[in-house]
Amino acid sequence: MAHDAEGLHTGTMVPGAPAHEQSFPPFDPNNFAAELIWLAITFGAIYFLMSRIALPRVTKILAARKDKIDSDLAAAAKAQEDAVAAAAAHEKTLAEAKDKAQAMGQAAHAEVQAKNDARRATLESELNAKLAAAEEQIAATKTAAMANVDSIATDAAQAILQHLTGKPADPAAVAAAIAASKNG
Repeated sequence: MAHDAEGLHTGTMVPGAPAHEQSFPPFDPNNFAAELIWLAITFGAIYFLMSRIALPRVTKILAARKDKIDSDLAAAAKAQEDAVAAAAAHEKTLAEAKDKAQAMGQAAHAEVQAKNDARRATLESELNAKLAAAEEQIAATKTAAMANVDSIATDAAQAILQHLTGKPADPAAVAAAIAASKNG
């Protein structure tokens, strides 16, 4: 103990208390046997509770989860097989529809081609008939024009002679001259 300047004792000791050392009860060697017995009893109780109550529940839960996962995987595999079958059926239907559409398109094209050919043949025959009628009309007009050429030439020659000479021309002489120019 320490003494201060006035002679008083300083420290943490209670005056008049005996000075002895006391140890922490769990570390006291006198208590080891009892502590080991309680440790064994507590461990046994926990082991018993875990093996009889908690572990069977955990095992049931794990088994239920495994069954659920297995059934979900089986359902997913079946759904995938169904999807593959549906896709194959869809592809088959689509191919049949394409073939049918192509056949219908070819039939429609052939029908339109036949109509166009018939229409073209009709138009060609109408145009050929109109062309023949026009050629006949041209030939008739040409013949009529050629028939009038003599009278037009006679009238023109008489008018020119009268204009140049100042007296009327002899129609018989003009007609004879025109006839001579045609032959010669």
